[in-house]
Amino acid sequence: MAPPLISVVMPVFNAARYLPAAVESILGQTFKDFELIAVDDGSHDDSAGILHDYQKRDNRVRVISRPNTGIVGALNDGLGAARGEFIARMDSDDLCLPQRFEKQVAFLRAHTDHVLVGSQVILIDPEGAPLCAKADTEYTHERIDWAHLNHRWPLVHPSIMVRREAINQLGGYRTRYQFLEDLDLFLRLAEVGRLANLPDVLLHYRLHTGSICHTREKDQDAIRPELYADVYRRRGIQPPAGSDGQKKSSDRSLAEPGERDKLWGWWALIGGNVRTARKYAFRTLRSAPLASDSWRLMYCALRGR
Repeated sequence: MAPPLISVVMPVFNAARYLPAAVESILGQTFKDFELIAVDDGSHDDSAGILHDYQKRDNRVRVISRPNTGIVGALNDGLGAARGEFIARMDSDDLCLPQRFEKQVAFLRAHTDHVLVGSQVILIDPEGAPLCAKADTEYTHERIDWAHLNHRWPLVHPSIMVRREAINQLGGYRTRYQFLEDLDLFLRLAEVGRLANLPDVLLHYRLHTGSICHTREKDQDAIRPELYADVYRRRGIQPPAGSDGQKKSSDRSLAEPGERDKLWGWWALIGGNVRTARKYAFRTLRSAPLASDSWRLMYCALRGR
């Protein structure tokens, strides 16, 4: 059998709640020449059963089940099984829009100096309600690389498509930077080719408290200085004055529930998603009925602006 053009690599760990929607969004792509390599990383919910059901129904789905190693091991196992010219990353809790693969393949074919292309994304809540377009997305190689070096979030890992030759040349993901493996890969890829984001929204990125960004924030903070020191040495550049490798501001998107509801309510309102804004305004008001900012959010949400 001829290899597919795209290998979709999706690590899965205890993702049964969101997994069917994620898989369906991949199988529903307008570009059909792909394989989905789903690596079950020792899940103890029904994730493996869900994946094997899809494998029986669609011969493009390939399931690798093995004991838990963590996300880097799962990603590298997926890469090792991949046969496609392009690697599309996907997470088991997100949603692809139907034209994602079609548009990303067209870009990489037209821009042979680029090794990676991502896209703009819409942030969604755990129930799938839209919040807003992600802020701080950058679109050109120079701006993306600058943003990575300055502790920004210009690329979303599950939105990317990358040339398999380039990622294999770098040896895949590195265990020493687990939980920041995406940032490490992006910085190394920028040294062998160009990176870009499409302005099209091609992914819905789900925010929830089970995500690595929430559960492993302290681990990320611990390894970030070493990662940046490695980049500065590798590129032969001096660290910015006063830089300690740490983020300069914290991401409040997954803060305490009351603060999170308030923040998501404002995000949804700014993003024009009034129904979602009202949902979080009601939640905020229930949790803090005497706070003036709860009533302000409610008033603005009811007005729709």
